[in-house]
Amino acid sequence: MQKIYNIMENKLKNSLKKIGYDTNNVLVSPSNRPDLGEFQYNGLMTLAKEYHQNPRDIAEKLLRVLEEDNFFKNVNMAGPGFINLSISDASLIELINDDDYSYPKNDKLIFLDYGGANVAKALHVGHLRSANIGEALKRLCEFLGYKTISDTHLGDWGRPLGLVLYELSRRHPDWKFFDKDYQGEYEDVTITNELLKEIYPYASNKAKEDEEYLKCAQEFTKRLQEKERGLYKLWQIIMDVSKKDIKKNYDRLNTKFDLYKGESNAHDYVPEMLEYLDKQNIVIESEGAKVIPVSEPSDKLEIPPMLLIKSDGGILYSTTELATIYERVKSANPDEIWYVVDKRQELHFTQVFRAAYKSGIVKDDTKLEFIGFGTMNGKDGKPFKTRDGGVMDLTTLLDQVKEEALKRLNENILENREEIAEDIAIATIKYADMLPNTETDYNFDLEKFCSLDGKTGPYILYSTIRMKSILRKAQEQNLKYAKFKVLEGNFTRDLILTLSNFDNVLNNAFNNKSLSDITDYLYQIATTFNRFYTENIILTEKDEDKRSSWLYLTSIVYKVNCLLLDILAINVPERM
Repeated sequence: MQKIYNIMENKLKNSLKKIGYDTNNVLVSPSNRPDLGEFQYNGLMTLAKEYHQNPRDIAEKLLRVLEEDNFFKNVNMAGPGFINLSISDASLIELINDDDYSYPKNDKLIFLDYGGANVAKALHVGHLRSANIGEALKRLCEFLGYKTISDTHLGDWGRPLGLVLYELSRRHPDWKFFDKDYQGEYEDVTITNELLKEIYPYASNKAKEDEEYLKCAQEFTKRLQEKERGLYKLWQIIMDVSKKDIKKNYDRLNTKFDLYKGESNAHDYVPEMLEYLDKQNIVIESEGAKVIPVSEPSDKLEIPPMLLIKSDGGILYSTTELATIYERVKSANPDEIWYVVDKRQELHFTQVFRAAYKSGIVKDDTKLEFIGFGTMNGKDGKPFKTRDGGVMDLTTLLDQVKEEALKRLNENILENREEIAEDIAIATIKYADMLPNTETDYNFDLEKFCSLDGKTGPYILYSTIRMKSILRKAQEQNLKYAKFKVLEGNFTRDLILTLSNFDNVLNNAFNNKSLSDITDYLYQIATTFNRFYTENIILTEKDEDKRSSWLYLTSIVYKVNCLLLDILAINVPERM
């Protein structure tokens, strides 16, 4: 569909120019008074101040020009100069018959960091929102024409790996991987994901209780980061096993990454980055450590310096984070880098971003954006836990929702029940996850979010499948629908006007990084379509022009729904 807001805004600009007012600041929005018009323009007060005139006087001149434009069927003024606009039937028909929803390609490159899986550890519910929000934002960028690179930035180089390697050395002291002096071929060993998931919690708990155990694990971490031959080889085996499991879980969420890099990749750039930073004269010593001051006069709260090197010479998470930016700028030179991470990490990223700009690692015109998300809690508002009190892993949650979807699935569906239930489960989780504002914590209520009523993934899928079923039956009955011809019925007009907001919604979602704009819009489309469906008996309508128009409109609504659901990484099953 043609970008209706652009059309109206251009018409207003041209009309204002005709009566002597030159402005590019024209913004049309949906009306908050539908009884007066479908859209509104509220910019005349600002224009009146600029020209030192009465806004109503400008409005009266503007209305006379707009009334001559057949694009509108009603224009009027309210209050001190608010302009209300309604579109003519002929214009709406022309708009809906333009079924091109694509966007031109954009040269801007956006790098997205999301997912944040940790090697040798099970993905848990805390990883869910980063994957869902990040993947949807990436797909939104791509739909709008931007180039993207996505990276899950694995946690693969710190203490957790030292713990795992040390515990393996205790269990298998005969393995040659642990012999610093060994130079031969290493034996074949069996490392399974199940073993890694058992070892890490065990080693982590033991390190909390046994100080000597912790020191040994820290030593193994140091040896790994020095790329000691045997430990590095065993680490690579662990990485291969763990990555396969991580990818399997992300595949279930329809989440794909271009890169599976991690802290280990950034670690290789640390020496080069530190040498660069020394030349910038921004690193200072503080109690034996090296830091980069990042506070600014406008700060309302104290922003501590970014700790670069500890007093013992060790590097920190912030060091590798800055090295990651250094590597990304050097290898890809993106225009923007977005980080989709827990909102509780905001201070950390504020420090790193400021250090990146201050050092010149990132140029002023490169945008670094922190997109913090809230937590997903259980129905009771408390953190999601298993029955024994542990953090629920992601597989368990997905399986629980899938089991609930299977219970609710139409019993007449005998084929592909598992696949359909999986699609419904993923839609349930994703829609619930992106329905609230990104920064908002929310409670996941299994029964509520699996319901076919209200703002839920299953409701959106059910409505979309209904559209698809209508179109399939029309094809079976050889009913044609080339273009829209007849605009009749309140809900028909409402549905077209709802579709007209497509471009506005996507641009707002992009600018605000707000996927709730899309989930709300999907619900609005579904409810408006279902009212339209109830008002019109589409397939058995005797008037051929009406039937053709309604079928064409159904096909457009179905197309738009599928486009939006794909942005959210939600699949549409054949039946449910």
